[in-house]
Amino acid sequence: MEINQEYERWLVNAADDPDLIPELKAISGKSDEIADRFAVELEFGTAGLRGVIGAGTNRMNLYIVRKATQGLANYILRTDGPHRVAISYDSRIKSELFSHAAAEVLAANGITACIYPHLMPVPALSFATRYLHCDAGIMVTASHNPAKYNGYKAYGPDGCQMTSQAADAVYAEMQATDTFAGVKVIRFEEGLRTGLIQWIGEEVEQELYRNIEAQSVRPEVFARAGLKLVYSPLNGSGNLPVRHVLADMGIQNITVVPEQEMPDGNFPTCPYPNPEIREALAKGLELSEKISADLMLATDPDADRVGIAVRLADGSYKLLTGNEVGVLLLDYLCTARLEKGTLPADPVMVKSIVSTVMADVVARYYGVQPIHVLTGFKYIGEQIHLLEEKNQQNRYLLGFEESYGYLCGSYVRDKDAIVASMLIVEMASWYVSQGSSLYRRLTELYAQFGWYLNRVESFEFDGLSGMGQMKKIMSELRSQPPKQIGGLTVQVITDLTDGSVTNLLTGEHTRIELPSANVLIWKLEQDAQVIVRPSGTEPKIKVYYSTKGCSAQESAATQKLLAADMQQTMKQ
Repeated sequence: MEINQEYERWLVNAADDPDLIPELKAISGKSDEIADRFAVELEFGTAGLRGVIGAGTNRMNLYIVRKATQGLANYILRTDGPHRVAISYDSRIKSELFSHAAAEVLAANGITACIYPHLMPVPALSFATRYLHCDAGIMVTASHNPAKYNGYKAYGPDGCQMTSQAADAVYAEMQATDTFAGVKVIRFEEGLRTGLIQWIGEEVEQELYRNIEAQSVRPEVFARAGLKLVYSPLNGSGNLPVRHVLADMGIQNITVVPEQEMPDGNFPTCPYPNPEIREALAKGLELSEKISADLMLATDPDADRVGIAVRLADGSYKLLTGNEVGVLLLDYLCTARLEKGTLPADPVMVKSIVSTVMADVVARYYGVQPIHVLTGFKYIGEQIHLLEEKNQQNRYLLGFEESYGYLCGSYVRDKDAIVASMLIVEMASWYVSQGSSLYRRLTELYAQFGWYLNRVESFEFDGLSGMGQMKKIMSELRSQPPKQIGGLTVQVITDLTDGSVTNLLTGEHTRIELPSANVLIWKLEQDAQVIVRPSGTEPKIKVYYSTKGCSAQESAATQKLLAADMQQTMKQ
């Protein structure tokens, strides 16, 4: 349909959301504004939908949510499942509206919608999908994006984010559905009356907390250590769940950042609510310094990721990276479970290919098998499922990604900032009780295994030629691979488009068993590594550097040389 015709159609039909008609009227006659909203449609992929909130096919709004849910309903009705879907939402603008809209469409199609009566995070949605034996799950969130965004994450019956095949099928149904005439809707109250919309009960939340708390290895240390904590939910959904679990475990001295405590999708004190960046933690760091807290935690709006800052001996605070926390958790779980005699036979640790090599070294030291997967926590969840099929899920020890996502336990299939927060506090409590600290333990691990340094750099390619330039760079890197990077010899090249592994030292050719992905991995001398990965959704190429040295300074110096070479490559 022609863009202006679609615009006029929305002017007539989009009255259910009172914010949309004024926005549409305000852009009347503005061709660029109309095209920005209607030239394309948000695509439904393995992460569902994500976009700026507003009117039009290229925005997140009530009608796009309805259309996506009709596509999901059509897909579900072709299966033999129980025809039941779990729904949750976070604190973002219109999240409650969108989650209720999804429930109304499902109910109108005869599918039971089980929805939390209040905002709950990603792990709660994954858990409910599994616990209630649902065909699918819907999480209304845009994770850590700025406030103007919202999104719609879709989950399969296993509690993992939806597979590519399922997402493609839902998107095909979505494309075949008219935005207005093709969607079935009933009133939310009518759905509740008929039982096609049901509130997820308190017992589901309690069972989630029981499963999380069961992952504690040394529960006795929480109350004993007397740790002083500062916590920020960054105005998101983690506030009640994280504090509930920590209180259950005996943590009494916890101060919540007041400006970031209550749910608020405007995120007034952290425009980019991402616990990876210092700006988002600024209020928490300020409060930590004021009260001399031992540890600061911050979870993102949908509480699937957590960032931390530790107090150093001089009273200052250091933010730890996702890789550092992943290594600390792995080391702690191994030592604690060895001490308790609960480390399973043939344990496994799962991490994304772009996460630190140091985790592999630490894992092997404790006899733990490291498993590498593509970026995306659904691949970690898939590995848990494969173990579960063999009744070996107890072998799973930990999964993590460098982007601050962790999971211990098999009760959910997505990253969980609630269990990660609990285990981080347990670790910190344990080291304090031993006269040590998290940071001291980290330096001990570096001294034992080497100073591994990891860094990611993004190169953006804007404009109409951006995607073409990215393709050209990746093609040239494959046809003319570098022999050296930063003065270090390339020893092994792995190309995940076909899984080929070429050892340049021996001439040996092997294969790696991973799904096809547009990723190049170069292993260099001195245990260095460079990974190149174009974004699938944005005009940017990400380069991941990993170096190892006898000191942090040595690793940083090597990394600087690697980055200088790659920066030149990306400018060509």
